Amino acid sequence: MSRSKVRGQCLLYTAARVGAVARLTLKSLKHDGTQYALRFSEKGGKSREIPVRHDLEQILRGYIEAAGITDGPLFRTVFRRTGKLTARAMSGIDIRRMMKRRLRAAGLPGEFSPHSFRVATVTDLLEQNVPLEDVQHLAGHADPRTTRLYDRRRRKVTRNIVERISI
Repeated sequence: MSRSKVRGQCLLYTAARVGAVARLTLKSLKHDGTQYALRFSEKGGKSREIPVRHDLEQILRGYIEAAGITDGPLFRTVFRRTGKLTARAMSGIDIRRMMKRRLRAAGLPGEFSPHSFRVATVTDLLEQNVPLEDVQHLAGHADPRTTRLYDRRRRKVTRNIVERISI
């Protein structure tokens, strides 16, 4: 799996902010004896730990081994066009730019961004009737109203609603 796909999977399966993903280090990936978790440094100096799905665990472990990462940043910049990883961490802006290049190369709409992964994850969980409070906690939102702003479920106007108009 390519390095960009690993970052995308990490964004999608954790609902983390792109800046928090960019700040991940090898030490951020913890194993408690039963499962792996990622410890994110969030905005406002907060940190939170999110369990890692089994498939993401395999993807991350494969990426770490293939990239030869033994310490430091998890997601690193590449030296010019050589494909060789540097010791420098990617920034959130680096991840955004990389995603825009990949979207353009694939002929996909440019309005997508790393933030689109958060929106998709929140919407997917809400579509599955996961309680709003649980989704809010995963997304790291202090207020449930913020989580509701991410909800992109299609609302349908039904005949029942129209029949209730009493003017």
